[in-house]
Amino acid sequence: MKKRNKLKILNDPIYGFITIPNEQIFDLIEHKYFQRLRRISQMGLSYLVYPGAHHTRFHHALGCMHLMQKSVRVLRFKGVNISEEEENALYVAILLHDIGHGPFSHAMEHSIVNEVNHESISLMFMEQINEEFNGSLTLAIQIFKGEYHRNFLHQLISSQLDMDRLDYLKRDSFYTGVAEGNINSERLITMLTVVNDELVIEDKGIYSVEKFLLSRRLMYWQVYLHKTSLVAENILIRVLQRAKELSNQGVSLKASQALTFFLQNKIIAENFTPEVLSMFSKLDDYDIIWAMKEWTNSDDFILRKLSKMIIERDLLKVKIKNKPFGLDKKENHIKKIKEKYKISDQEAHYFVFEGSISNQAYHQNKQNINILYKSGKIVDIVKATDQFNLEALSKPVTKYFMCHPKYKH
Repeated sequence: MKKRNKLKILNDPIYGFITIPNEQIFDLIEHKYFQRLRRISQMGLSYLVYPGAHHTRFHHALGCMHLMQKSVRVLRFKGVNISEEEENALYVAILLHDIGHGPFSHAMEHSIVNEVNHESISLMFMEQINEEFNGSLTLAIQIFKGEYHRNFLHQLISSQLDMDRLDYLKRDSFYTGVAEGNINSERLITMLTVVNDELVIEDKGIYSVEKFLLSRRLMYWQVYLHKTSLVAENILIRVLQRAKELSNQGVSLKASQALTFFLQNKIIAENFTPEVLSMFSKLDDYDIIWAMKEWTNSDDFILRKLSKMIIERDLLKVKIKNKPFGLDKKENHIKKIKEKYKISDQEAHYFVFEGSISNQAYHQNKQNINILYKSGKIVDIVKATDQFNLEALSKPVTKYFMCHPKYKH
């Protein structure tokens, strides 16, 4: 039997050619849990605003692995000792860091599963795959959890300047066409080095770090927290919550087997068994879109109306302010909608709601981005920079939003 070539080369629109470093990585990419990421969009419903934003978590994970390969090369070149085993564990951990994302990512965590975040589901998937791979992912899991004694390996996967962020900012900016997010990930990686098992950036990379933090802030306000994406995601959460409410009342809804399971069962961290994980692995964006298409014909007014809003992109109106809305505003909208649709107070809250969003581009005292000077002195980026606005970037900014139906005059 002819041996299969597993050292493939993939073409990526951002980095050009990406090479798969070894056979184990190839086998992980081939795994059905990882292939599922092809059906999970990286940016949820952002394509309703930026038509190009259809790239997937699969795409992003491969990009992160490619950047990790570059980092390992740079650090070894600078004399940092990384064993072959550690190197491979880094590739495995970064490749699988997002494997627990559900359809439309964050909307899931507030509706279908109860407050079980994607990080803990990623870990469950990793442990499951580790059993199938005879324990060969153990070191990767240790590094992923931050339990390995060399902290910089964990920082490459999860910190304020990790491969995840370096890829998604560049990739999301490419696919949305929002040039502000286009960071120079090559240069940032070239400036990396390690001191006392901590990741630092050489001082000549300081301007690239400033640009990275600024880009992150702009991408959040302009893309990730864009008001249309915000209202779409909030409607999706309510579609799923309503579907769950109806299922609990015994109403039979058209949905895939996997989605039906999550609508009919209350899934929390305690009862997230391997069987539940297996069912979760069958869920992707297509289940949700298909269900919403079916639900546009539902007998239930709320489910029908909300599903149509997303499918036909006729969303609620959204207003964003720097301070909370007065109670009378909300009450006024609720009164209007109850009269217009002849619905109850509780049902009206599906169409009129408020919330807040906040953005902090840099968290001081949380895995800081440290700058290394020639003298050997190490200083936090906020103190090292002459950019006074980096100080501002490390303060959270909160905005408040309210959504309500459009009223046709």
